[in-house]
Amino acid sequence: MKHSHSYRSIKKLSCHAFTRSGVISLVLLLLITMVTGLNGFAQIPLAANAPIDNSLKQSLTTVEQTDDEIEEVMILLDVPRIGSVEIRALIYDEVAFLSVKEIFDFLKIRNTPSNDFTSIEGFLIDRAATYNIDGVTHQIIYQDKKYQLQSSDIITNESGIYLRSGIFGRVFGLDCQFSFRSLSVKLVTNAELPALREMKLEAMHRNLNQLNWDRKADTTIKRKFSLFRLGMLDWSVIGNGESFLDKNTRITLGLGSIIAGGEANFFLNYYRNQPLKLKDQYYFWRHVNNDNKVIRQIILGKILANPSSTVYNGINGIQINNTPTTYRRSFGSFTISDKTEPGWMVELYVNNVLINYTRADASGFFTFDVPMVYGNSVVKLRFYGPWGEEQSREQNLAIPFNFLPKNQFEYNVSAGIVEDDMKSRFSRTQLNYGLSKRVTIGGGMEYLSSVSKKVMPFFNASVRLGSNFFITGEHMQGVKTNGMISYRFPSNLRIEMNYLRYEKGQQAIRATYLEEKKLIISKPFTGRKYSLYSRLTINQFDAPYATKQSKYTAAELLFSAVAFGISSNITNYFITNESGMPLAYTNLYMTFRLPHGFNFLPQAQYEYTRKKFSFIKTEIEKSIFNKGFLNVSYEWDMKNKNYVMSAGLRYNLSFAQTAFSVRKTKQTTSYAEMVRGSLMLSGNSNHIRVNNLNNVGKAGLVIAPFLDLNNNGKRDAGEPAAEGLRIRINGGRIQRHDRDTTIYVNGLDAYTNYFLELDKNSFENISWQIKNSTIKIALDPNHFTYLEIPVTVMSEIAGTVYLYGIKGSNGLGRMIVNIYNSDSVLVARTMSEADGYFSYLGLQPGTYTINIDGEQLNKLNMKNSSGSSQVQILKKTDGDTVNGIVFILKPNNNQ
Repeated sequence: MKHSHSYRSIKKLSCHAFTRSGVISLVLLLLITMVTGLNGFAQIPLAANAPIDNSLKQSLTTVEQTDDEIEEVMILLDVPRIGSVEIRALIYDEVAFLSVKEIFDFLKIRNTPSNDFTSIEGFLIDRAATYNIDGVTHQIIYQDKKYQLQSSDIITNESGIYLRSGIFGRVFGLDCQFSFRSLSVKLVTNAELPALREMKLEAMHRNLNQLNWDRKADTTIKRKFSLFRLGMLDWSVIGNGESFLDKNTRITLGLGSIIAGGEANFFLNYYRNQPLKLKDQYYFWRHVNNDNKVIRQIILGKILANPSSTVYNGINGIQINNTPTTYRRSFGSFTISDKTEPGWMVELYVNNVLINYTRADASGFFTFDVPMVYGNSVVKLRFYGPWGEEQSREQNLAIPFNFLPKNQFEYNVSAGIVEDDMKSRFSRTQLNYGLSKRVTIGGGMEYLSSVSKKVMPFFNASVRLGSNFFITGEHMQGVKTNGMISYRFPSNLRIEMNYLRYEKGQQAIRATYLEEKKLIISKPFTGRKYSLYSRLTINQFDAPYATKQSKYTAAELLFSAVAFGISSNITNYFITNESGMPLAYTNLYMTFRLPHGFNFLPQAQYEYTRKKFSFIKTEIEKSIFNKGFLNVSYEWDMKNKNYVMSAGLRYNLSFAQTAFSVRKTKQTTSYAEMVRGSLMLSGNSNHIRVNNLNNVGKAGLVIAPFLDLNNNGKRDAGEPAAEGLRIRINGGRIQRHDRDTTIYVNGLDAYTNYFLELDKNSFENISWQIKNSTIKIALDPNHFTYLEIPVTVMSEIAGTVYLYGIKGSNGLGRMIVNIYNSDSVLVARTMSEADGYFSYLGLQPGTYTINIDGEQLNKLNMKNSSGSSQVQILKKTDGDTVNGIVFILKPNNNQ
């Protein structure tokens, strides 16, 4: 079997049949086949659930597997969010047969080959999901289902079993997309692979420790003051329209910069059918100094004041607080839930640190247990599609409890003008104090000039009773009173009770009811082959109608489950009031994974009061060219006798995200178009990079490793780049640039202390070493911080220590060898091995004196008859090596 990495030699294989010698060889093979019968590839017909390309079948059934036709090569296997690796593959006629064991080893899938490498067995993710691949019978048995393969789908040789790339997707759901031109395979799947789960768990454990205590770093790099710097530019164009209506287009430009050491962001919004208004624009300047305990943040411009009053327009003003942008020690947990796209992976970040992850169900529902931390707790979520899609939008979810450590005080003061017709004046002052480690009290005042009761004082308190029992409450005078109790049982059963009441006649908060009572009971269930989350929510409202009160109750019973690879969600709703008929209906969502990468999503709604279905909907999704996503749906509205047909396409380019959708009903046809991207000015290189995600307000990092030949910690002229450095960082997106060996990390949050871990063993040359492997760095917003990593080139000395006696010389072990620099300062020492050999790696260029330790010689009553040895270490990119140093020791006869 040949081992060739040449594209030209492989390409030649597909053209071989068209040469004269190839035609003659083919005719001879056909004649031999007619006489002796062909035992190569055409033996067993493929089952109906595993079709095969006819052209490949014909070519393989008429040509024997000879060394001239099948090439063994190394190809690049790329798995999104896991990484890439080189694996062995067999190439025939531009079709790839991939090594089962090497793929499964990389994905951490259990596999055990037979002694003769003709079969392999194991399980995929779940121990009950066993498989057996038999290269003799050409069969795969997976989850008690038999797949009969053609011999043209499987090859067995002395190195193991190779499957045609498409078989991995049809049987195991591992879609392997082979590119002959680049000799690479991209593997995509919506399964939670063991390798990905292992990486996530390691990150979660590492990051949870980071929330509980400060990590230690070898070196710390602080932020630097900048008077002005331009760094990020986001842009987007969104258009939509309907039949017989004018097209509506929105253009958004976001500019991120640094002015006077602070973050300055500007967002320009333009609507085609509206005049340009100042109230539609968003802008602010923010200065952050987490080391200043009195004033940590100052914000000017449009502020987020978090008012209790109903304020629909923006507020231009100032905000000052002493709240740090970093989080403190974590304690307890709180459950949150929300919705996104069905089947998408959702990652939970606290302080931009990955804490947990889950997969949304068939309706897009997901739930998390969020670790609560001292101070202002804001949770961020990031979403990833099952086919490699990624959305940069982050959803902020605030935990209703606000705890502070004992004797700690925090404040937040905001004041400004509301952009409404009355130019209302607004201010809010909020104070919080940690009375004890379990009790935090707070209060303040809110002012709004456009309501009758302009001054609204308030106070609040949060109490922690044990590790799973929390109580919080707030009272705003003349406006509202609200409270919450949450308790989690040891069985993971959680009960939450909420109460909210508005004062009659209050104008600050616009609400359609006076009182709300809410009860939430939830519990997860897990098994070997299933996971289930259940939640019961009951809301009771007291709503004012004319001169009397009207009460109505809304109940929701939700079941979200994943079993046997099928995701499902059943949500039951019940609404009743004092005067009308009750309304009860059920929504059903399911997701089925079909062959060839299709997802089938049926939906239905059934109304119990009408005893009829309200609507049914079917949707089909599929990834396109690894970077796109296509979905087609049809919905029939039985209540209104109407239909809704829609089709959409999302496609991600390297510089932009694009989307197009069409929606048609009986009455209208509407469409929507979107394209968005970003420009980034990278570090000190002034190089403009493009990206398809939003980056204004974010930070970036450019890591440039270099060989520090003179060991001064700075990059001097003539010092080359160091290739091969691997890094880990708790956040962001890592991109390598092989052209200049730099590493880019974008999507980082500013003002956050990131821990950058450098892999000391990532270089092929063992002479290249890194002194500080853990770096703590704070990043500026709207800027790529350029970080040069000095890689010290260490040199080695080696020699032998001999003991001279009557019978000759023998190697002497456990002798201490001292190494002195040119100033006679001891810089290192090593010890000889049993045979007398010694070596030391870690010397910098210079002159050194090598000698046997004198104190040890005195204790042993020996002397060094050969004297000291002086060596010169030269400056080399691969490090210098000095061998052949010899020390001869003799007994000291003077004593």
